[in-house]
Amino acid sequence: MASKRVTVFGGSGFLGRRIVKCLAAEGTEVCVGVRHPERASFLQRFGRDGQIELAHADVWDESTVAQAVKRSDSVINAVGHYVEKGPATFDAIHGQGALHVARQARQAGADRLIHISGLGADPASDSPYVRARGIGEVLVGEAFEGVTILRPGVIFGAGDSFFNTLAGMARQAPVLPLFGRGRTKLQPVFVGNVAEACVKVLADPSTKGEVYELGGPRVYTYKALVRLVLEQVDRRRALVPIPFLVWDTLAAFMAVLPNPPLTRDQVKLMKRDNVIEGTVSTLEDLGVAPVAVEEILPTYIE
Repeated sequence: MASKRVTVFGGSGFLGRRIVKCLAAEGTEVCVGVRHPERASFLQRFGRDGQIELAHADVWDESTVAQAVKRSDSVINAVGHYVEKGPATFDAIHGQGALHVARQARQAGADRLIHISGLGADPASDSPYVRARGIGEVLVGEAFEGVTILRPGVIFGAGDSFFNTLAGMARQAPVLPLFGRGRTKLQPVFVGNVAEACVKVLADPSTKGEVYELGGPRVYTYKALVRLVLEQVDRRRALVPIPFLVWDTLAAFMAVLPNPPLTRDQVKLMKRDNVIEGTVSTLEDLGVAPVAVEEILPTYIE
């Protein structure tokens, strides 16, 4: 790995920065493709002088993608987009944007491509987000032979939006609403485990063309995770079941806001279990020991 050059798209994001740090620790030369390089200078402290290069790249602008992947042996697409706004639709980022990365990685002669997708990705889904993820996997597979696809569940760790949002609500709100009865099953995966998985994949040629579903060692209901957060912040709150019909209505009204705190697609996602299913390859197959929520949550939620 030390003699390799890897381009990471979305390298300044919650997951991307961990991937960059792990690669730098291996001695890898890293090019970080981001829309605003001036905001990503903090990444350079993860490596020695000149080891981490910042490049302007927008996955929707294929010419900038082409520049970012020049001379790279491997490419990782860690771009995550969770709320549609203007031209930044799920299809533009996770569909066509993913295609641009795969196509330019192939044309640049990169040997490896890792595409970060998500558990449950399905091109036939009624959820725009899940459908775009599924379509992206299909497009990437057609554009780059041997792409390795990683499908993480809800990713957690210091700075995450999931547990930090719950903790903020637990501290301020007198009651905590549940999606339905809070029975939706989730299998959160530690961000450090996902980053480690990327390094393992690049180091092992046998992972070419494989799909890995990444989840933690335990499955929880949403209600159980809320209770974990309450215990961590030392609060007592009533947990109130709210029918999904009510959530759908609230999200519809919020859609007119510039930055809605809740979208109809997010409600759809909470109606489905988000766990590893079937006999697919997982973190353990990559030699990564998954870390449980209970081990990490106390390190960043107080």
